[in-house]
Amino acid sequence: MKSITIQGTKRESVGKKSTKALRDAELVPCVVYGGGAPLNFSAEERAFKGLVYTPEAHTVSIEVDGQTIPAVLQDIQFHPITDKILHADFYQLSDDKPVVMEVPVRLVGRSKGVVAGGVLRQSFRKLKVKAIPANLPDEVVVDVTPLRIGNKLYIGSIKTVGYSFVHPDNAVVVAVKMSRNAMKGGAAQEDDEDEEEVATEEGAAPEAAETAAE
Repeated sequence: MKSITIQGTKRESVGKKSTKALRDAELVPCVVYGGGAPLNFSAEERAFKGLVYTPEAHTVSIEVDGQTIPAVLQDIQFHPITDKILHADFYQLSDDKPVVMEVPVRLVGRSKGVVAGGVLRQSFRKLKVKAIPANLPDEVVVDVTPLRIGNKLYIGSIKTVGYSFVHPDNAVVVAVKMSRNAMKGGAAQEDDEDEEEVATEEGAAPEAAETAAE
C-alpha cells in the first residue's frame, strides 16, 4: 500500500488554550496511539491533502523530532461549518500486528443485467479490511460482469489474499436493479429465472465476518 509522509512537531501542552492556538495557526492537533504512551503532535493542515481528500487509501509515515512512526489514520474530526480539520487520531503500525482500515472498491466489467437495461447499485464505495501492514490492499476489485437483473454480489463471494473483511459475509456490495425500461422490454422475466442460481453461486448468506480487534 502507498504511504504518505506527514511532518509534525511534538506538543508539550494539550490544553484547550494551546489547541485553539494551533488551529488559529492552521495547524492540526494530532495523537498517535499503539506504541506505548500516546504521542501528541501537530501538523500543517495542508499535509492532510493527500491523505483525506482522495479516494485512494494510504498508510502514513509520521516524522516527529527525528522519529519516524508508521501509522494509519483512525479518526478525523471536521468543523461542522467550515470543514476545517479539528483533530486527527493515528494508530501505530507493527509488522506482525493486524490493523483495520478502509480501502476503496473498484468495479470492473459490464454487468449482463445492465446490458439488458437494468441499473447497477453500489452499496459500498469503501470496505473495511483487516490485515498485517504488508498485506493491506490498495483497493478491492469487484467484477460485476456475471450479474443479471435481480442479482446481488455479497462480501462472502469476494476472494481475498492475505486479508479479511470486517463486514458480514451476507452484506451486499453491488446489486442490479430492474429499471422501467427493462420492465417494458420484457427483460425482467427472463433474468428473474436466473436470480436464485446466481445468488447462490455468489455466496448468499454466510455467517458474519470477524470483527476488528480494538
